[in-house]
Amino acid sequence: MTRLLRVMASSDLEGVLTLERALFGAEAWSRPMLEAELAEQPHSRYYLVADDDGMIAGYAGLLVASTQADVLTLAVAADRWGQGTGSALLEALLTEAGRRGCTEVFLEVRTDNDRAQRLYRRYGFSQIGIRKGYYQPSGTDALVMRRDHGGRR
Repeated sequence: MTRLLRVMASSDLEGVLTLERALFGAEAWSRPMLEAELAEQPHSRYYLVADDDGMIAGYAGLLVASTQADVLTLAVAADRWGQGTGSALLEALLTEAGRRGCTEVFLEVRTDNDRAQRLYRRYGFSQIGIRKGYYQPSGTDALVMRRDHGGRR
């Protein structure tokens, strides 16, 4: 199996949406939302897919605004968990944030997603707050996390 990280293209949307629905159900992003995000690339967005021999095994997105970046999404197919895909995607986003001069990176993660929280903590993110009822329609809370990114890649 060959995993290639590459910039997300419109032609990837069907595979990304399939994975999005499988992982997030009613809280999945819609095609119009993803299309709007891709329309902002590369100006203020940076979206990647993990392409495993033509299959989308994961994807991630970053918003850059001045010296701050936000990890907007990071998802990996359940059958690929524990194989380094999430780490590779996050490392690529952090590298891009550094390349664009960001000094801090933020994200929100579900309070019930321990796997993702562990990944983010391994990369230096720490909790700075909670957004009550952030994820809809479930009303699940989100941890707000931040990483000092000054001078790091």
